Amino acid sequence: MKKCCAVLLALLPLTAMAYPIEVEKTVDRVKLDYTTYDTDRDIGSISLNNYGEVAAQCKVTFRNGPEAPRVRRVQVPAKKSVDVTAKFNREIIKLRVAVDCSPQ
Repeated sequence: MKKCCAVLLALLPLTAMAYPIEVEKTVDRVKLDYTTYDTDRDIGSISLNNYGEVAAQCKVTFRNGPEAPRVRRVQVPAKKSVDVTAKFNREIIKLRVAVDCSPQ
């Protein structure tokens, strides 16, 4: 029984396949917050939450190394949230996300 538990504990690090996510946020007169998710090995996503009284127009750029950046333009209504995702051709090693928002 002890050997079985030791083997399971040794395999535990192999199941964790999360990748680091860096976010650069540039907001202009908008109360905006974000939450990032590592959805899958080749899909990254971010949830934008607008806490302000005005809608926000946002440009979200996902970068994964040598691949071409994925650009998404979304509108985040006041007091609402929007999910933004990007799928890449390769497995993500480190994801960089740039969020640029301004009032609409």
